Amino acid sequence: MIHEFAYSFNELTLDRDYLSAMLGFPDCVLPEPFDKFVAEAFQEAEMICDIRGAFCFSKKCGFAADNSIVIVDGINFEVGNTVAKEFRNSTDFALFICTAGPGISYRSQELLSGENPVLGYVFDVLGSMIVEAATDQMQKEITRIAKANGMEITNRYSPGYCNWSVADQHKLFSFFPANCCGISLTGSALMYPIKSVSGIIGMGKEVKFREYSCDLCSQVECFHRNYQHKKSNE
Repeated sequence: MIHEFAYSFNELTLDRDYLSAMLGFPDCVLPEPFDKFVAEAFQEAEMICDIRGAFCFSKKCGFAADNSIVIVDGINFEVGNTVAKEFRNSTDFALFICTAGPGISYRSQELLSGENPVLGYVFDVLGSMIVEAATDQMQKEITRIAKANGMEITNRYSPGYCNWSVADQHKLFSFFPANCCGISLTGSALMYPIKSVSGIIGMGKEVKFREYSCDLCSQVECFHRNYQHKKSNE
């Protein structure tokens, strides 16, 4: 069974401090003209976003002998040792896709290649934040369903994370109808609209949720990792 959902822009929780930091102002004080650009982007995003997503649950799951492959309904996902370790003790899986829609990416590209590339970059960053915030909302619903069945969940993990091949997007999308939520895949497994995410969440009575998964990654110069570290120490 496919569970589909849609959110309005105003239903999402967006961290403006994070947006400020992504724009290069970690003290969260936006100088001109960035303050005006952010206000403009937020106002326009409400009108141009088409925020949708879907998730479904596995019927049968397991792990390969080397513990680097997750088997979901007979399909092997070569997630690698790091992600497989996070999924250990999972007895079920939720598979998901989510998008902010094509509008915000189109607007970003239009501005980036036109007269206001700085505003285009603001739209680009905001688009990424929107789809992640929508996926946060979806994850809360998956959590509610899991708990109603006596289970906990892991954090969400996506193809491309920690040596999990992006090519597995094709396997993941096979669980959903073609063009579900307006999301499609290219032959090289890239999603369209661009501001889209997909992934898997482990479920089970013995699984653990990691609030921040950045500690699993070796990219010490990654901005996202350093921002989360800063936030956790405040």
